Amino acid sequence: MTKCRVFGIDDGLKEVVADGLYMKHLFGKQISVSVVKFVEKVGHDLPAKAHVHGEEASLQLVGGCTVFEGLGQEGDAAVPMAAHSAMIIPAQLSHYGSNHFGAQGVSMRLNVVTPPRPEFGPEDSVPYYPLKNRVERS
Repeated sequence: MTKCRVFGIDDGLKEVVADGLYMKHLFGKQISVSVVKFVEKVGHDLPAKAHVHGEEASLQLVGGCTVFEGLGQEGDAAVPMAAHSAMIIPAQLSHYGSNHFGAQGVSMRLNVVTPPRPEFGPEDSVPYYPLKNRVERS
């Protein structure tokens, strides 16, 4: 029998970039859930590269971010998200982001994507994140 799974938002995050990016991810049959926590010390120097995937619901928990719609070029449409706001990103819309840090020096979001994002890797591994100079997992 399938059971509900409960997880702590800021517990058990894996280090992706020391002093800059911490994450965890979980998978359901039709969705993936990830917590993404940027820490200002190094996190302000970690730009994301434009990427596409299924439909995404994103909730900005702490700090803020700007989501850019496009391929990473000058003039891409900017959509700001403050703490406690959410957005829906349509499936296959190319996007990337820039973080704004709160008083705690953190920018943290909860992202839910359908279908699941297999490039994150297995749940017990360090998650993949589309940083600007990183090669994408297949």
